[in-house]
Amino acid sequence: MLEEYKKFAIRGNVIDMAVGIIIGAAFGTVVQSLVKDVLTPPLGLLTGGTNFTNLFLVLKEGSPNGPYATLQAAQEAGAVTLNAGTFINAVISFLIVSFAVFLLVRYINQLREPDEGPTPPPSIKKCPYCVSDVPVQATRCPHCTSDLPDTPATEASAGR
Repeated sequence: MLEEYKKFAIRGNVIDMAVGIIIGAAFGTVVQSLVKDVLTPPLGLLTGGTNFTNLFLVLKEGSPNGPYATLQAAQEAGAVTLNAGTFINAVISFLIVSFAVFLLVRYINQLREPDEGPTPPPSIKKCPYCVSDVPVQATRCPHCTSDLPDTPATEASAGR
């Protein structure tokens, strides 16, 4: 069993996954800093410092009874609250983080080598009689002088 575990742990996929998790955790820290330190301050200026944390609904009064000025005051009083503002802040944070990750992945994809594009159509086909390579435009095989059928290269190479 120990030998089996050793094979499992040393296998390439497990090591690749471990490296991915470590890099993912480091990347998460970078993205959180990007959102918190770079993106959120200008957004706060644009929205006038809007913070939805204190948007809540009291489901059951605590002691002392409300009204409560802040969510923290309601929670300290033992009130049961529906924290819609905290949820809204989490959704906004998620949207900002996901957009930042999208921009980063988009930039990284642009750095990769560009794709060659679609593959060009074949320039040769096989003669169905002598199996020699023949230009696609040819109507007669230059090797065996047979008349070539008017078929695409894929059908001619499939063998009739």
